[in-house]
Amino acid sequence: MARRLYQCLLLLSLAVCTFLFAKEIQTNQIVRFEHADKVAHFGVFFILAFFSHHAFRFKIWFHLVLLTLYGAGIEWMQDSLPYRQASWGDFIADLAGAVSYFVAYWIYCRKTGKPYG
Repeated sequence: MARRLYQCLLLLSLAVCTFLFAKEIQTNQIVRFEHADKVAHFGVFFILAFFSHHAFRFKIWFHLVLLTLYGAGIEWMQDSLPYRQASWGDFIADLAGAVSYFVAYWIYCRKTGKPYG
């Protein structure tokens, strides 16, 4: 049952994130700090990695490949929109967020003695 819940959460988060990554942002309405979008990309992909890891029993490298392809797809989509732009920095933040989740999970497994994978 829990795996189904995570699958639904993953699907819902992918839909919401894709919508938000495609949405036009009005910068004057948001109190922004430099590189806030990088922090957002990092956080989103950390959470997506968590949901993906709990939703499917894939090898870690396969989760990372799928999240990398999604990140590349998001940047490609943003590049094709007239009011958004693609950024290598955003893509690196995507990868860093996903990899950070799996590193944190590996550390957790080492400390608790739980098998990794």
